[in-house]
Order: sequence, then C-alpha cells, then structure tokens
Amino acid sequence: MTLEMMLTQQVLAAVKACYGVELTEKDVQVQETRKDFTGDLTVVVFPFLRYSRKKPEETAQDLGEYLKQHVEEVENYNVIKGFLNIEISPVYWMEVLNEVIGQKRYGYKEEPSGKTYMIEYSSPNTNKPLHLGHIRNNFLGWSVSEIQKANGHKVIMVNLVNDRGIHICKSMVAWKKFANGATPESTGIKGDHFVGDYYVRFDKEYKAEVKQLMEEKGLEEEEAKKQAPILLEAQEMLRLWEAGDQETVALWRTMNDWVLKGFDETYRMMGIQFDKVYFESQTYKKGRDIVLKGLADGVLYRKETGSVWADLTGDGLDHKLLLRDDGTSVYMTQDLGTAYDRFNEFEMDEEIYVVGNEQNYHFQVLKLICKKLGFDWADKIKHLSYGMVELPEGKMKSREGTVVDADDLIEEMINTARTTSEELGKLDGYTKEEAEDVYRKVALGALKYFILKVDPKKTMMFNPKESIDFNGNTGPFIQYTYARIQSLLRKSIGTEHEKITLNIHTPLTKKEQYLVKLIAKLPAVVSEAGDTYSPALLANYSYDLAKEFNQFYHDFPVLKEENEEIRNMRLLLSETCGIALRNAMGMLGIEMPERM
Repeated sequence: MTLEMMLTQQVLAAVKACYGVELTEKDVQVQETRKDFTGDLTVVVFPFLRYSRKKPEETAQDLGEYLKQHVEEVENYNVIKGFLNIEISPVYWMEVLNEVIGQKRYGYKEEPSGKTYMIEYSSPNTNKPLHLGHIRNNFLGWSVSEIQKANGHKVIMVNLVNDRGIHICKSMVAWKKFANGATPESTGIKGDHFVGDYYVRFDKEYKAEVKQLMEEKGLEEEEAKKQAPILLEAQEMLRLWEAGDQETVALWRTMNDWVLKGFDETYRMMGIQFDKVYFESQTYKKGRDIVLKGLADGVLYRKETGSVWADLTGDGLDHKLLLRDDGTSVYMTQDLGTAYDRFNEFEMDEEIYVVGNEQNYHFQVLKLICKKLGFDWADKIKHLSYGMVELPEGKMKSREGTVVDADDLIEEMINTARTTSEELGKLDGYTKEEAEDVYRKVALGALKYFILKVDPKKTMMFNPKESIDFNGNTGPFIQYTYARIQSLLRKSIGTEHEKITLNIHTPLTKKEQYLVKLIAKLPAVVSEAGDTYSPALLANYSYDLAKEFNQFYHDFPVLKEENEEIRNMRLLLSETCGIALRNAMGMLGIEMPERM
C-alpha cells in the first residue's frame, strides 16, 4: 500500500471518529505538499466542512490532531487555511529505505500483468535515410516499450518497413535515369544515403519539368504536375511492380537491400532493436483482398473510374480511397492487411502505433474502417500520436534534402562528447576502446534525454547547440551524478555498509528524508508513465533525483562522516539513488557509465 493510500484510509477513520460520518476514498483528496510549505502530504479539508460544521482551519486541526495521536507514521502537522499538511515520521522513511536497499531491479514489477501489447515504431520508407523525425519516433517507441515491460506487460516490438509505393518508385526512376550504374560500393556512400540522394534528385527534376510544361505549353500548375513525364514514369513503374514485372522487381530488391543495410547500421548505433520486422510489400495484398471482400459485402463502393472507397460521412468524416483507379494500393490498404495479419498471429490487448500527429486522421479512419468491416479487434488499435520535431528554420522536408540526418547528428554528438571529456580529463587511464564506449554512452544519453524529456504530445524545437549542452536538465548531468555515486561506492570498499540492515531510529535530516521520498516515488512514476505512454515523466523524475542527490552530496559528508551508523546510512542511501537513476534512465534506453 502506498503512503497516499494509507493516509487516505486514516483520514476516513479520522472523519468517522471526529464527525460520525462514513465516507469513501473518492471523498478524500491527498496530494504532495508544495515545496514552499512544511510537510510531505496535504489533505484538502473543504469536502468535510458539511459534516464538521466548522471553519476550514478548525476542521483541519481536528483531523490533524487525530492523525497525530492515532497514526504512528504521522510525526506532525500544520494547517494553512483549508489544507492539512502532514509530516511523515523519519522512522517511516528509514523503513522505506531498508525495504528498497539492494533491490537491483527496483522500479520493475516482477509479477506478470497478463497483458500483451504490440508496439510499432520506426516505420521508415526505403527511399531515404533515417532523420531527426525518425530519431524521436525510435527513441519514443523503444522507451514506451521498455516502460510497459517494467509494468509487467508482455511487449512485442515491431517495425513496419514501407518498402513499396510511389515514393519508392521515384528513387528507382531517378537511379535508372541518372546513376550510370553507380552503387553504394562504387561510390563509398552508405546505402540509405545513396538511395535518398536519388529521391531528392527526382524531386529536383520533377519541379523542373513542371516549370517547363507551364512555360512552354501554358498549363496550369496542377495540370502540369499531373503530366510531368518523370512522374508518369514513376506511376508506370508502380503498376509494373504490382504486376510482378521481373526487371522492375529485381531493381526494387537491389535498392531496398542497399537501404536496409544502411538502416541496420543506424539502428545499431541508436541501440534500437525489434522482435519482428514487417514489410509493406508482404502485407498490401492481404489488404487488397480485405478491401475487395468489403466491396463484395456492400460495406465499400466502387466509382465508375474503378477506384474503391469507404463512405465515412455518416461518422462525421469523408470518403476514403482504398484502391486507386488502376487497382494499386494506398497506405490505408496495407495498414488494413498488416493489422489483420497481426491480430491473427498474436493474442494481444492493444496494438499501439507510434506515429506523428500528422497521421491522426489516418488512424481514426483505420479504426473506423476495421469496425465497419466487422473486425472485433478494431477497438484494440491505439495511435500514440506525438508532436513533430521542428528546426529553428522550420519543418524538415526529405524530398528537398532539408533534414537533420540521424547518422550525422549521432556522429556530431559523439565528437562533442569526446571533446568535452578530453578537456575535463576525466577518463585518464582508460584505453581508447573504453573511452570511446563512454563517449558513445554520453552522446546518445544527451540525445535521447533531450528528445524524451519533452511530453510526446508536444511539438518540439530541436536546436543542435542546446542538445549538446552538458549542464542543467540534460542526460549527461544525470549520467555524471550516477558516475559520482559509483565512484563514492568504489572508495567505500572495505566498509560493512553492503551487508547491514539500518537501524530505523538512525536520525535523518530533512534533505535525506526528501531523497528517500523521491526514491520511493519511482514505482508510481513508472506506473503513470506506462498509463500515459509518456517517457517524459521518467526523464524529469531522473533529473529531480539527480539534482537532489547532488545537493545532499554537497551539504553532507558521506565517507568522512565520523558516526558509523550515519555513514553507512548515507552510503546505502547513495547506492539506492544510483539504482533508481540507473533503472529509470534504462527505461529511456539510456546507458549509465560507471565513470565519466
């Protein structure tokens, strides 16, 4: 039972004893005491005035006195208007510390919940390298998965590679027209970057052709966009691909392999993995079959031009295209096929799509069409919508090449970590390999923390200069705090602190009590982060805990404390802080160096 739940029960007993009324838990409001007041928990007394028939201050006084007399955990209380601030006994905090000491997996629920979640994230297109937007997606998907595991759920982490469609054909057409047989091997360019360059080249040529048609034939812009020869080539290539044309499929396979090898390198560097990878090229046919069955059953309709649509106007939406005039598939088609396959393959309570908020409408439609088609799992589809990542100069556009490349960004972060560490001289005595491992951990810690500390729902501004600032509310600050704790513990070898149970009457300062209180919050933060799909809660918890530990470390001696009982308590408190930091940051996918 949490402290809040215990106090809630005791407040109900106090109300009954003082005013003869039996209330329920929903009548009691318990919250954390604001930092500018003395106390640990605050009880709001206004709901009890109708029973006490007294002023708020007098009611709070009645209840506070009862709690102090009858509840051993309550040390003292004070009243501020209609708020009863409760101070919890130091003995209680010592009992909490004793309970969590040595729990290496503190914050993790060991009992399985019995629930299974599938979480899809990354979902790249094989026509360009991973960029900053993908970085937020991957870090968010990975962290949400780890947090759900920490809550005892079974998690299936999946990736859906968008390896078919008109955008893929654009890169293929550009390569055929302009590459002269060049390959990633012949140019020394990483495969995903190599193919991405041709996607950008396609857009450049397409715009030039549109402009030429407008100037030479006097076409309106929209008509010129439809008639541009290079776009017509891409559309024909998509038709040939879906028809199984051998030459087209062979080129598609070759270029896809170039990109996928590049992706794998980037995923390894980011520390990202998947339990299963799906490919759109393998699921779109199932989607087409589902659409044609829906058409036969009268759930969908066909236009005279041959395209197939869903009429969603009765649900406040519009008409949604599911198959084009030429019979080729759209994104929605393959998402129907993929969802169908997954729910037939796995028993799961929820399928969570980690996709940016630009696709809110898409997932609203997906869920609705699945319901109309009679799939009983439609309500298990959840879209974890997150805000876009913008640059100071505006939105990124892949086809124009105005993106922050994931590989370049990670390399820049590692170089900055290396420069900073070398200037500080903290890794003297490390081998080159050991030092490089620390630089990698610090660089990715800085990047992951900068991304994940922001509420997923919010659009975030990414300023590269701010992201590599190693002070304040940053990943490296928290990593450094952890490394400081490990250094302290290494220096303490030879003391008996690891083998002891603390005396619950060991005196605790207010600062030490607050540290224990913060440590005790971790399981609740993990639970809330799981419920809200928000790694930001754990990121900000980690920062608060690191900040408080550093203040404690600055204000109180640990190894130099002469009283053995207090010294052991502070060592164990430090060790437990380290475990809480390591586990909380681990759920964000951030590794913690033993030394920095």
